[in-house]
Formats: sequence, C-alpha cells, structure tokens
Amino acid sequence: MFDIDLQSRTPIYEQLYKRVVELTVKKQLCPGDKLPSVRELAKALGVNPNTVSKAFQNLERDGIIYSLAGRGSFISDKNGDVIKQNAAERFTLAAKEAAAAGLTAEEMTEIIQTITQTGGNKID
Repeated sequence: MFDIDLQSRTPIYEQLYKRVVELTVKKQLCPGDKLPSVRELAKALGVNPNTVSKAFQNLERDGIIYSLAGRGSFISDKNGDVIKQNAAERFTLAAKEAAAAGLTAEEMTEIIQTITQTGGNKID
C-alpha cells in the first residue's frame, strides 16, 4: 500500500507523504482510517523511523492526518478540502512561473489537457 522507490531522487518522506495523499484522494484511505504506527511502517518499508515520523509530521501539519496520544494517527475528515486547497496553491505558483518563463495560456492549457487525458492521477 505504501510503496516507495529507494532509487528515486525524491526523498523517502516526501514519497510517503505523496502516497498517503494519493490514497486519500482515491478513497483507498478514508476519514477515520488508522495509519500504521511510525515503527511498524518504518520496519515494513525498511527505512529509518525518523523518515516516517517526518512524513507524518508534514501530513499532520497540512491537516491530512491527526494524531491522538497513545492511539495513533488517523486520516482527517477535512483532508479533501485541504488537499484541493494545497494543490490549487501549488498549481497557481507553477502557472505563474510558467507564464514568467514565457509559456502562453494555450500552451499551458494543452499541457493540462494532456495530463488529464492520459490519466494523470498519480502523484510523482
């Protein structure tokens, strides 16, 4: 479920963050679902617990999960709105950078259409 690529240039904590977001968007993780503990997940993935902890801290900071002392971490019921809001902010920033680099609205629209037509629902 929480696949990571140890050969990727993307940091492991970031891969884990994106995977939880992806599973949440696809409704494979639903509000209230309990996540594995930091130790359990670190052992299963073969990574340092600090790496998993950093991913969980970022997920909690962004409102995607919440933690209860002694009980664990759970998927937040407000995460859908948070994920969309964060994506909209990143998209706006990327569009501004693209426009500043000289891309036209038509070129950006073509890129968006290509992404949506090819099933661009996996977060890389």
